[in-house]
Amino acid sequence: MKTKIWHITKENEIQTYLEAAKLLQAGEAVAFPTETVYGIGADATNEQAVAKIYEAKGRPADNPLIVHIADQSQVHEFVKEVPDNAKKLMHTFWPGPLTIILPLRTGRLAANVTAGLDSVGVRMPEHPVALGLLAVAGIPVAAPSANRSGKPSPTSGEHVEEDLSGRIAGIVFGGKTGVGLESTVIDCTLEMPAILRPGGVSQEAIEAVIGPVISEAKEVAQQEAPKAPGMKYTHYAPKAPVAIIEGDAVFFQQQIDLAEKNGEIVGVLVSDELEAQLRKSEYMMGLGSKAYPEETAYRLYDRLRHFDHTPVTLIYAEPFAKIGIGEAVMNRLEKAAGGHYIRQSEER
Repeated sequence: MKTKIWHITKENEIQTYLEAAKLLQAGEAVAFPTETVYGIGADATNEQAVAKIYEAKGRPADNPLIVHIADQSQVHEFVKEVPDNAKKLMHTFWPGPLTIILPLRTGRLAANVTAGLDSVGVRMPEHPVALGLLAVAGIPVAAPSANRSGKPSPTSGEHVEEDLSGRIAGIVFGGKTGVGLESTVIDCTLEMPAILRPGGVSQEAIEAVIGPVISEAKEVAQQEAPKAPGMKYTHYAPKAPVAIIEGDAVFFQQQIDLAEKNGEIVGVLVSDELEAQLRKSEYMMGLGSKAYPEETAYRLYDRLRHFDHTPVTLIYAEPFAKIGIGEAVMNRLEKAAGGHYIRQSEER
């Protein structure tokens, strides 16, 4: 398949939306930028179109998709009801990086969007290109991240092209994304809403609007039928294995030295503060200052993907405080590492 590429400019913006929307309406898969990561979209009411997403990504069929809309009123087309707490969240955070799981109205969406569940995740993205394309298409669009399943999500059109060129009908280049990590997913079908995946909207911000919520309960993450993406399978992983080094700068350097002594080529992923304390190396990548966790979130996937183009055989990463968007950063890092920590406290 030849993939059509559009580079958005002021001059071609409307024509791009018309052409890309026509492909979506015809049952094809098209990638486009959102404020979180790039997504690969298809008509959420068309089962054959949605199947092209799973095929292009190599995605497990029991991993549900998030439906993207251009206007809040579209929710009622395929959702049975919108609880009061969900209405408050929509009013406060839409458009934005928050996915809300709501009870599904039967027969309105393709069955493979929800993986057979009686609920659906919905969000209204805060990106002019995404909103423009969705508005012109006029249909709900199922759109997971536009990468091969399991790899770090794409934060630029080049990342999408690298993974999916020749596998989907089109890619709309709209610059780099803003947040750099996927949306927060909150389940509002429960009596007390539960955060199933941390992301661009923090738990603290959500609780300021609707009160206490359950935070990513372990038993929820292990359920057979995950209600949100990123819960059940290994995600966000580069080719080289990742380990999180928990300890001081001396301990971190010792782990690098030991691995190199054993023949590994070590990639290093750290804050500016820790980078200044370590011996410089060719494959050391900075994630920004700990004082600006949003910068860490923005850089994370790009840095992980960069290592795929180097000869590194092992990646050591620094942990970050699980506060605000740091919770989402660590969720992605821990999944990339498969939960593998090397702790100074365990070495003593």
